[in-house]
Amino acid sequence: MDSKTKRHPNPERAEARRQQVLTAAADCFRRKGYHSASMAEISKTAGMSPGHIYNYFVSKDAIIEAIIEQQMVEMFEVFASLQARPGMLIDVMVDGASEGVCNKLDPALASLKLEMLAETARNEKIAGMLRCVDAQARQRFMAILQSERSLVKGEPESQLQARISVIFAMFDGLLIRQTLQPDLTSDAVMVALGPALRALLSPF
Repeated sequence: MDSKTKRHPNPERAEARRQQVLTAAADCFRRKGYHSASMAEISKTAGMSPGHIYNYFVSKDAIIEAIIEQQMVEMFEVFASLQARPGMLIDVMVDGASEGVCNKLDPALASLKLEMLAETARNEKIAGMLRCVDAQARQRFMAILQSERSLVKGEPESQLQARISVIFAMFDGLLIRQTLQPDLTSDAVMVALGPALRALLSPF
């Protein structure tokens, strides 16, 4: 993906400005929704002029593209961190699952991700971005399940794809649960999610 930013003489300052815009845009998307959050609203929240924002992002779609890309990088960093931990994959994944649960139960992050998912029904470009990220995430996760420390490494790829779909669905479903059940805690989720993950990461 390409967020289409212009080149700037001071990369560090430019990156700080980009992050300032992304933070402001995420806040606007959460409060106003993607369609109602205008570039003028984003610029006001960011504390810079609309013209200044266009030096970093050519459109609102470019901003949300950068947000999606940032979330993808963070997700892949989590995958890499799990792979780097010692021990059998099943234990590493279950022990580290609470971090992912906490992320999904964060009200600010949940509302932003739900807003982006809702936009896929109206905006084919954003739908394509999210599908691309999902495809890359499933590919990365497939590599993890096929690694030497995995109990299911010898399973047919179709079986592993099914496991991945269910695992991802469980975590993505927490976005809705957080909205409908805001008092839900990571500890409460892990009571059932831990055993479910162990079953999905073990031979059937």
